Amino acid sequence: MDEFENLLKELVKRGGSDLHLKVEEPPIFRIDGRLVRATEYDVITPEFMKETVFSLMTEKQAERFKKDLELDLSYEIPGMSRFRINVFLQKGYIGAAIRQIPIRIKTIDEWGLPPQLKDIAMYNRGFVLVTGPTGSGKSTTLAAMIEEMNNRVKRHIITIEDPVEFVFEDKMCVIEQREIGVDTFSFSEALKRVVRQSPDVIMVGEMRDLETISRALTAAEMGALVLATLHTTDAAQTVDRIVDVFPPEQQHQVRLQLSNTIKAVISQTLLPLATGKGRIAAFEILIGTPAVKNAIREGKVDQIYNLIQSGGRHGMRLLDQSLKELYLRGLVNYEDALSKASNPSEFEASIARM
Repeated sequence: MDEFENLLKELVKRGGSDLHLKVEEPPIFRIDGRLVRATEYDVITPEFMKETVFSLMTEKQAERFKKDLELDLSYEIPGMSRFRINVFLQKGYIGAAIRQIPIRIKTIDEWGLPPQLKDIAMYNRGFVLVTGPTGSGKSTTLAAMIEEMNNRVKRHIITIEDPVEFVFEDKMCVIEQREIGVDTFSFSEALKRVVRQSPDVIMVGEMRDLETISRALTAAEMGALVLATLHTTDAAQTVDRIVDVFPPEQQHQVRLQLSNTIKAVISQTLLPLATGKGRIAAFEILIGTPAVKNAIREGKVDQIYNLIQSGGRHGMRLLDQSLKELYLRGLVNYEDALSKASNPSEFEASIARM
């Protein structure tokens, strides 16, 4: 266990985001988005992995891992950092992917997130989605928005997570954090009963299936502010993903529900800084204006791109606009910005026109 903790401390020391443990390989750190093999360490053995991961688990978690062959759990080094750990099998050996989660929750301003997020965090009801690929900082954005509420308004906030990541300290809000497999059986089961717990805000760590999405939509319809994440890259794809999860005969009703509840979609991606040290996020922001709601209701998702482009006065912005701004400020390289663009050819043309 000491050896495992030393690796976690090294991850923090190096400013890395992730630690990958793979049998017959040395520890692998992800630093500024790049994988670095720590060859000064011994290679990971099957015995080390088995002993380490089972020492982290409760008896119930160990049973789940043996049944499901993978498991999410959390770990903390007091005063230093928390860690989200995904344990799995590969080639018959136990492997682990470990994400560092800072103990101190930074504010929207401290992270340099778009100021529009402060206004979005103050919505009283509706559906707010934070989307992006794995490792793009969705959990960090959600945590900053919850902390914004915690510092400004009195609300009852319930989070449903797998596992609990950022740990909040009650300030103005009362915040209850429920962990899958510890405090509740599943996202959908927790959402089934959460409306009876008098929440003002519900945060759903991840919407993985039809039932979870359906119950999150219903909770938003019933008057709560629901914050949730999806692994989609932009606002239009997010709307399509939610609707397409449902069978065709239900999709019209889902479009109606979504159009009635949608407040914002925040899509983000991380890019390496031009200096080679650190990363920065680019954002796309969709606000649920009457025009946006109408496009969703009528299934005209192709109009969303133009609505965002012309919606600057409402706080909207396209991902490619954000990427262009970062590039022009010299914060990111052209190649990195282009690789993340939703419309690469239009991005290239807009830069060429300057």
